[in-house]
Amino acid sequence: MALSEQEIVRRDALEKIRALGVDPYPAEQYHVTHFSKDIKAVYDPETSGEDFKEVCLAGRLMKKRIMGKASFAELMDAEGRLQLYFNRDEICPDEDKTAYNEIFKKLIDIGDFVSIKGTQFRTQVGELSL
Repeated sequence: MALSEQEIVRRDALEKIRALGVDPYPAEQYHVTHFSKDIKAVYDPETSGEDFKEVCLAGRLMKKRIMGKASFAELMDAEGRLQLYFNRDEICPDEDKTAYNEIFKKLIDIGDFVSIKGTQFRTQVGELSL
């Protein structure tokens, strides 16, 4: 049975991720600590995130909005959706920006399962984000 064009593109991206030395299936490394609903229910802007120091979520990537050195995405887990914020210099503090420029921007696609670690905050427009 021949692969569809989409299957070929995704398998090619998977091989590129592996060629960069990244394990695309590190499930044992990421223990999910909360669901999106938990974060939304407990987060209080007055405490500036004191309720969750660091959280780990897993789910499907539903949207990506790439804006240069910073990007937003949306993660959907079993309990709902949460906005994600990515800063290139936080993800890649040294000179090598491959994790952001290649993996996040080009190889990770809508619908992929991802695991995210971070702290929650509110954006300038009031959107709860991780």
